[in-house]
Amino acid sequence: MSDDADADPQPAAKTADWLEQTWGPARARHPERREAFRTPSGLERRPLYGGASDGGMPGRYPFTRGIRPTMYRGRLWTMRQYAGFTSARETNRRFQLLLEGGQTGLSTAFDLPTQLGHDSDDPLARDEVGRVGVPVNSLHDVELLFEDIPLERVSTSMTINATAVFLLACYVVLATRRGIDPRVLRGTVQNDILKEYVARGNYRFPIGPSLRLTTDLMAWCAEEVPAWNTISISGYHIREAGATAVQELGFTFSHARAYVRAALEAGLAVDSFAPRLSFFFNAHNDLFEEVAKFRAARRIWARMMREEFGAADPASWQLRFHTQTAGSMLTSQQPDNNVVRTTVQALAAVLGGTQSLHTNSRDEALSLPSEASARLALRTQQVLAHESGVADVIDPLGGAPYVEALTGEIEAAAGAVLDEVERRGGAGPAIEAGHVQREIHRSAMEWQRSVEAGERVIVGVNRFGDEEGPPEVFRPDDAERERVLTDLAAVRARRDPRKVEAALQAVVRAARGDENIMPSMLNAAAAYATVGEVFGALSEVFGRYQPPEVI
Repeated sequence: MSDDADADPQPAAKTADWLEQTWGPARARHPERREAFRTPSGLERRPLYGGASDGGMPGRYPFTRGIRPTMYRGRLWTMRQYAGFTSARETNRRFQLLLEGGQTGLSTAFDLPTQLGHDSDDPLARDEVGRVGVPVNSLHDVELLFEDIPLERVSTSMTINATAVFLLACYVVLATRRGIDPRVLRGTVQNDILKEYVARGNYRFPIGPSLRLTTDLMAWCAEEVPAWNTISISGYHIREAGATAVQELGFTFSHARAYVRAALEAGLAVDSFAPRLSFFFNAHNDLFEEVAKFRAARRIWARMMREEFGAADPASWQLRFHTQTAGSMLTSQQPDNNVVRTTVQALAAVLGGTQSLHTNSRDEALSLPSEASARLALRTQQVLAHESGVADVIDPLGGAPYVEALTGEIEAAAGAVLDEVERRGGAGPAIEAGHVQREIHRSAMEWQRSVEAGERVIVGVNRFGDEEGPPEVFRPDDAERERVLTDLAAVRARRDPRKVEAALQAVVRAARGDENIMPSMLNAAAAYATVGEVFGALSEVFGRYQPPEVI
């Protein structure tokens, strides 16, 4: 045992018990990546060192030190690079390159019209088609997007919220037509509409109907696509909007609490859906605060699910999360510095125990990433995984006095944010009153002022600047946008209009009643109804959201 464990028999006894009762059986069921882990000097790396301040152990409640007994010694995190370009064809090409380069999961970015439920030829959409992600108008685009990709073997993440029910329906229809049982599909649909109201603005309907779509998807997947993560509750975008690490946790878990309550009110049993809930967090530059944030997050969620909601299944207590490095920390000045920033951020995510990770590319402050930049971002993860040694020991910073103290401080401060949202009636009322938005705006302004005053150093921006030539900027092929419009017109011309109309009417009937909306979404997708047609029909029932004035 380690020296600190030998000096204190209680941690030593706990570690011995954990090795025998938890780690050993898990290792027997799922062998670790190697028989033995050693340093380059040949010294043995034991699975665990030190002791957490709460006495927790990996794979045991409250999971401060990790949700799996073997963590990365058993399986590395999923390396999932985000991609979405001018057309489904172009995005498929990038997907193929990333998979060939060693990526282990796909992550799909959609353009703004798709996120908001507008077709590419809508007058509101034409200038935004393919700008920040792939345009998807109908099942036809999903067929092109995942052409020659084995859906039964690849985990797919889709960053889509307001229109998540339609995009998932298209994906399931595609899999079914390929003869793939939906029960084997693995992946995540973000489906987190509450953070759109406070951080991104990509909402369509009022909060009530939006939550209904969220819980309908959760309930349907629990029965039909049980391996799918039905929601990725996102702190990432809250942090990108200017929140602190503490606010990222507090507001994210207030949203999670609202989703759990909505699912319970819809008649779902907590343990029927909670194991498929997942989270999406940001990794910023302050290494130790970020590591402590992830450790505190696991503890908050475990206690909330077991003590507040009475979940009995240990899988319901386990916080599973994806991490993306901080886009808001990328700079257009001296973009090569972003490689260093991203490496530090990715290291924080790994030391914090993430289940999957996206590393931003060096040029994303300027444009969509070039192929070379995307490859380098993936290589950053691979170097961490295979060369740095950080994946060979479970929770290597656990027991460090600073990390343990900071974990407790962040947990307490995030709890205060949660309590304030609850005092205001919960996430929905707090959002509608503008409370959450105001708090994020205040933090963002404080950050910006500190940068402008030089109190916070941003290398290459407010200190250590130098003259540089213009950087290379990746430009997608604009001709692909016209091809998207041509494809859309062709789909409308060859589909059966009677089937489309019947499918849209079924969507409206489901929305007006209380039946689950997913079966009608699958029928609409199969008929090649477009996202604009489906969400235009839903707007007749649900109306449009009017945001509060936030000062």
